[in-house]
Amino acid sequence: MTEITSRRGLLFGAAAVSAGALLTGCTSNEPSDSKDEPAGNDQPAADDKPGKQVTIGFAGPQADHGWLNAINDNAKSRAEKYSDVTLEITEGSNDTAQQIGQIETLINKKVDVLVVLPADGKALTQVGLKAMRAGIPVVNLDRIFNTPQAYRCWIGGDNYGMGLNAGHYIGEKLKGKSGARVIELAGLDNLELTKQRTQGFDDALKNYPNIKKVARQAAEFTVESGQAKMAQLLQAQSKFDALWNHDDDQGVGALRAIEQAGRDDFLMVGGAGALSAFQAIKQDDGVLKATVLYPPTMAASAIDLARALGQSKGIGGLAEFEIPSSLTLYSAVVDKTNIDQYMSTGFK
Repeated sequence: MTEITSRRGLLFGAAAVSAGALLTGCTSNEPSDSKDEPAGNDQPAADDKPGKQVTIGFAGPQADHGWLNAINDNAKSRAEKYSDVTLEITEGSNDTAQQIGQIETLINKKVDVLVVLPADGKALTQVGLKAMRAGIPVVNLDRIFNTPQAYRCWIGGDNYGMGLNAGHYIGEKLKGKSGARVIELAGLDNLELTKQRTQGFDDALKNYPNIKKVARQAAEFTVESGQAKMAQLLQAQSKFDALWNHDDDQGVGALRAIEQAGRDDFLMVGGAGALSAFQAIKQDDGVLKATVLYPPTMAASAIDLARALGQSKGIGGLAEFEIPSSLTLYSAVVDKTNIDQYMSTGFK
């Protein structure tokens, strides 16, 4: 799953769709000819119109998780939308040295812009710096480099916000229940993102004095670990009212354990936005009632940002001539009230 030192510079709308909405109207850096109106994004949006040809290099980790596979798919499909974009995509790797080599190859090819989702942000910071010093702007996707000097723009998710919104959703559902008990199925505890998600969840629950978190287990973002750790939670907790699971992939295993235990006396909230979770929420015949997004559509928005950089454009809807230095995507809660809006974004 994703590892990130959270940067909450700019918050947009209800998921990566919001960044995309802004990016659909990129505008030129050339000043307006009008003397009566201010320059900038009052100019006609020209994002979908073919412009300068841009070659974008894309380097990400191995797609060994549904979310990462969706990242790759979103980047490819977004690039295909534009006749003026050529996408040079590397074979994903979780080996730091191999990914550095792949990025150096893209630098040597003199691509116009780089989009990099590093396997390890800290370890790949130097190659990000190398690209920037070579005059190739870098869009740093999700897992952040150690210094802003290694990228022109960072775009990614909000792990703290995931926990915060999950906690508030559960809190509102249990608001009138005295002595409510909540449990948490986290991800890998050695990842900063897991700590941020738990912190957000705990901070949200502080707003609901009637709720107590009574148990927490850390799984490993896999179906097998989700099933095993959920089984342990169910054995230890005979009575609770709500569960927050950090990741929908491990949630598949958690739901198996719940079904095997014959439990249906609580509500469950997931995390990330897997298609399987969306389908279960829409069907509405089990414990899973909502999931909190960590949208892989951020990769599509990263391509939009890279294209804007390559064409020296800003973003429609913003007054500035340049794209922002950071974009933090909102972790929307998806439940049966808005599931149809998000169904097409679910990843397998």
